[in-house]
Amino acid sequence: MRRLASLFFFVVFMPFTALAVELPRDYVRAQSGAFSQGGMVVLYLTNNTQVKLNGERLPQVDGRTVLGFGRDAKLAQQLEFQRKGKSQTVSLSLKKRSYNIQRIDGLPPAMVTPPEEAWPRIARGSKLKKAARAIASQDDGFTEGFVWPTKGRVTGVYGSQRFYNGEARRPHFGIDIAAPRGTPVMAPASGTVTLAEPDMYFEGGLVFIDHGLSVTSAYMHLDSLKVKVGQKVKRGDVIATVGSTGRSTGPHLDWRMFWRGARIDPALLARGQPD
Repeated sequence: MRRLASLFFFVVFMPFTALAVELPRDYVRAQSGAFSQGGMVVLYLTNNTQVKLNGERLPQVDGRTVLGFGRDAKLAQQLEFQRKGKSQTVSLSLKKRSYNIQRIDGLPPAMVTPPEEAWPRIARGSKLKKAARAIASQDDGFTEGFVWPTKGRVTGVYGSQRFYNGEARRPHFGIDIAAPRGTPVMAPASGTVTLAEPDMYFEGGLVFIDHGLSVTSAYMHLDSLKVKVGQKVKRGDVIATVGSTGRSTGPHLDWRMFWRGARIDPALLARGQPD
């Protein structure tokens, strides 16, 4: 792994216990996921059931819907179910999360604050990412269950606050998995590629996959891309290889998950461990 002088990196990967919430069986046949900050939940609804989250109706695909909660989501949430003229409201209290602190010192100033000439490139990348994440297809890959996209050692966790050269930055919203350059990166669930860019300023090689109903996965710092926009992928298909492109201090995969505007913790979705 390529190292920079005076590099200090601290991370603790702690186990997380999901909060179990029992929903009314008149409306929900089955459910999976974590009612937690950073969690995502899939609901399998009874026939003709409609559901709202905090007053907003959720779309469905074949009687299944999905909802998610960001890193600092309000703990009080409300689900409203409607079916055959009847309705029931369920008040939820999400599990509150605590997050780790990471400190990285000795980085060149350009890796902390981008130079002025980089901003047009950064703005272009932001537009591409926003457009890709706005796609809300009727794919149902989000119902399959997610697997780890590569094997390696977890070196960065979701929600942790990072300090670069002593300056606080926005929280980290992904899972960092250290692995040798060229290690295959696989689709953790089926979907459609909505973004495939080899040279983004921050992310380097970047791939987005739409898994349906606004569930999107992202893979950063890729060395090589094996897919293109519009391509359908299945769980386990190789989509790229691990690299150290963009703003990276060594070969690793930064894996992120989104539901609408919420940034989801991938570790709550994936089965087992990446190694």
